[in-house]
Amino acid sequence: MFITKKHLSRRVLLRGLGTSIALPLLDAMIPAATAWAQTAANPQARLGYVFFPHGAVMKNWVPKTTGSDFEMPLILKPAEKFKNKMTIVSGLRNKPAESSDPHGIIAGTWLRCVNPHDLSDPAAGITCDQIAARHIGGTTTFPSIELGTPVGGPCAAGYSCAFGSSLAFRTPDQGLPIENNPRKMFFQLFGQGDDSAERSNIINQTGSILDSIVGEAASLQRKLGPADANMVANYLESVREIEQRVTKMQAQDLGDDIPSAPVGIPPTYDEHMKSLFDMMALAYQVNLTNVATFMMEKEVSMRTYTNIGVAEAFHPLSHHGENPEKMAKLTLVQAYHTSLFNHLLEKLDSMPEGNGSVLDNSIILFGANMSNSDKHNNDPLPSAVFGHGGGTIKGGQHLAYPQDTPHANLLLTLMQRAGIKEEKFGDSTGALMEV
Repeated sequence: MFITKKHLSRRVLLRGLGTSIALPLLDAMIPAATAWAQTAANPQARLGYVFFPHGAVMKNWVPKTTGSDFEMPLILKPAEKFKNKMTIVSGLRNKPAESSDPHGIIAGTWLRCVNPHDLSDPAAGITCDQIAARHIGGTTTFPSIELGTPVGGPCAAGYSCAFGSSLAFRTPDQGLPIENNPRKMFFQLFGQGDDSAERSNIINQTGSILDSIVGEAASLQRKLGPADANMVANYLESVREIEQRVTKMQAQDLGDDIPSAPVGIPPTYDEHMKSLFDMMALAYQVNLTNVATFMMEKEVSMRTYTNIGVAEAFHPLSHHGENPEKMAKLTLVQAYHTSLFNHLLEKLDSMPEGNGSVLDNSIILFGANMSNSDKHNNDPLPSAVFGHGGGTIKGGQHLAYPQDTPHANLLLTLMQRAGIKEEKFGDSTGALMEV
């Protein structure tokens, strides 16, 4: 397919006082008479890793049949709309993550697949997201972003506490901190300034990031075709909605009722999660990053879910002892997590890009580094991949691999499908060609 559009740089920015706003992919950014696959309409696949703690009730995660004709399991059912963009991968084991004190290293070994005490290779232990950031993050403002709702995490004796609070490791012992404040992440992505105080001062002076670039935005829209102008208007409106949301959160948190609440943190888990997922989606849409990790909750979480009728704390409930009533409640919590993750899928799928959506051009692993939470085992892990990776991933299937197949094989496969030429990762034995 060839396209004949006026060419606008993919890196064009709308600039205001101390502020710059990136734009989504527009038709006008595609050079005239150029093959579609040779343009920005065939973008770099985004890689995302969304982690949830305490494993899964596996009988409610693994479909009963393989192939494409499978019935959606209870825990994944909230994402059923995206079945054709989903690849469930079962049978995988993360042996290097096994420990007598599992909770303290579960998060930090999910994307690592090398035991923290294994020093046989000084280069090993860098997580796959950071390897990806080195290969496909150089063309973006942020090589990677790290998001999540938790603050801190459990520590295991003899290990760095980073293994309980970080998913991403830039070096074998340097875990990257997770940003859990939507307002801070918003300013990091869309505001300018040497530090948070300066960025806040810019916002206070201008009243709004968008207000400062409204003139340039209007000028740009007059030069665009109707479809592009409408896309820019819709995109800026979504930025405005988030800006208004985080500003409202700040006002709420500065009130007398909850004086100790961090500025910008929403009052409910549901709102908190969705706000952060919105940040991740926008960062993908405007090419600010190609790599993201997201921790939905920490291990040993004592969060309760009274909003869905579960009053027991999460971690004690995860030690269900095969009690049917407890397992049913735990399944309800895990399905609720999927429903929140589905907000990200909906957002990405609503963002047009090239011949499809941002979700179509993404590869997002949704999973955990624990299987049966009552046994603390890492075999078999719950793993589901969403997105088509720009056409490199089939989707719409359940793949079951033999017991003890390394989890690292899946991580290696996803990197390769994103165009990263790695032949080995962690304890991998090869790529999963069926994905």
